[in-house]
Amino acid sequence: MPAEAIEDGATVEARKLQRTGGSTFSLSLPKRWVTAQGLKAKDTVFVEISSDGVLIVRAQSGALPPPRAKVITTSGEPRDHLLRQLIGAYIAGFTRVEVRFKQSEGPSVRRVVRDFSRMVIGPEVLEETRTSIVLQDLSNPGELSAEKCVRRMYLSVRSMHEDAMEMLRRRDEDLAKDLAQRGADIDRLHWMVEKQSSLAQLAGPSGASEWRGTGIHNFRLVAKLLERIGDHTERIAGAAFGRHGDLGPQLLRDLNGASAAALDILDRSFKALTTRDIEAANDAVDRTAALERQADALTHRVARHKGGDLLALGAIVDSIRRTGGYAADIAEIAINHASSLEPGRVGEDINPE
Repeated sequence: MPAEAIEDGATVEARKLQRTGGSTFSLSLPKRWVTAQGLKAKDTVFVEISSDGVLIVRAQSGALPPPRAKVITTSGEPRDHLLRQLIGAYIAGFTRVEVRFKQSEGPSVRRVVRDFSRMVIGPEVLEETRTSIVLQDLSNPGELSAEKCVRRMYLSVRSMHEDAMEMLRRRDEDLAKDLAQRGADIDRLHWMVEKQSSLAQLAGPSGASEWRGTGIHNFRLVAKLLERIGDHTERIAGAAFGRHGDLGPQLLRDLNGASAAALDILDRSFKALTTRDIEAANDAVDRTAALERQADALTHRVARHKGGDLLALGAIVDSIRRTGGYAADIAEIAINHASSLEPGRVGEDINPE
């Protein structure tokens, strides 16, 4: 049957299915496509089923955007300015970044570049001269997807919050340092998700399924909210570590109760996201009203304290409240995520591992 041309220059051919076994069907591929892809008999092709029922056949497993390079030329700017440029290039999806500088700037620029490479996932120093440094991103986006990053962020910020609250009971300098390091890990994962989102835009509609649709956008929003929860966890830890007065058993129990309520909302919201359960997501949002009442009562209680303890306890209550609020925002994204899917998939775990 002759091919039918469509608007973008592609063609559509009608081909019949052939039964090749009791439950197996086969479909012949157009010879000119096989030849153009450099394929031969017994080569492997990749078949992708999209959510709208379209079947996509590729000669390679998923299209990633081509590598891109960027040159950054310094001009004696402050350290943070160069660091922001490097982070921006990373998030934008540049896989090779060359930093050029005057020889006199070498020591300071090299420190910034090496600090940056430790702050993110993937970039490593590949080449170095007296006036330039080349960074190459060695990460494979397919191995560490946005979904996996978000899942790791959720587990990490949850445990961080519990450890931060533990510092109300005992001041532990080692635990405080550990929380700061885990906070840096959260930032690294957040930037990776931001990069994944940029790569999805560069890949366009030809990209593999994980690079298309609303999923990557939703995971990016969730990653940002988890990063903010991580920031408030560090705020709780800092306030708890700097406190001096005695809380009393009842206030400690009430603070831990509010913390548990905030984490409960977070757990329910994230489960609703991964299972695409709209009802569970609505339940998580509804629970924020009770947390607000707990936080209001605690605000009045801690007002009895004075000086530094008043400020510290006020910050802790506010961060617990905000943790619950950000968790509820995740639940609302879960509703949007589930609503964007075709019928019949709500309640199915997107990653059962």
